Amino acid sequence: MSLPKVRSTTVLGVFHNGEVALGADGQASMGNTIAKSNVKKIRKLQDGKIVTGFAGSTADAFTLLEKFEEKLNAYGHNMKRAAIELAKDWRKDRYLHKLEAMMVVANKNELLIISGTGDVLEPDMGIAAIGSGSMYAQAAATALKKHAPHLSAEEIVREGLNIAADICVFTNHNLIIEKPA
Repeated sequence: MSLPKVRSTTVLGVFHNGEVALGADGQASMGNTIAKSNVKKIRKLQDGKIVTGFAGSTADAFTLLEKFEEKLNAYGHNMKRAAIELAKDWRKDRYLHKLEAMMVVANKNELLIISGTGDVLEPDMGIAAIGSGSMYAQAAATALKKHAPHLSAEEIVREGLNIAADICVFTNHNLIIEKPA
């Protein structure tokens, strides 16, 4: 008998009009049950210059977050280089390879998705989304960027996550949104 997996979803990052915002809902689900409604899935690193968000197993995500911070320190706070080195380790290391999580990382100029398959992706159109509600959030953010360009990155993230929460049962309206310093 296996225990149901704990899921933590939805993260959305947007680069728009020269600014970046990254947000997430607060729901963690265990199977079909809401285990917690106010999980903080957004973290600031490097004195707020880098913002990270995670989806997947919370414990695994914290392990990856620690490893990412180690890589940032090892590579002179170069976010892209740290992300690539983390992805390499994640793919090769037997322990890390078993971790079930994904991350979005952002600074003022870049937005990246780091996956457990060894990928570091610079998303198209400046929109990064992960988690079970990611496609809803990404679709909403894409439409908002195209048809409401006057909105800020933070407003697009907020609306995208709210739309995802209206559709996805693993996403709630308890949002945390941050911008890199």
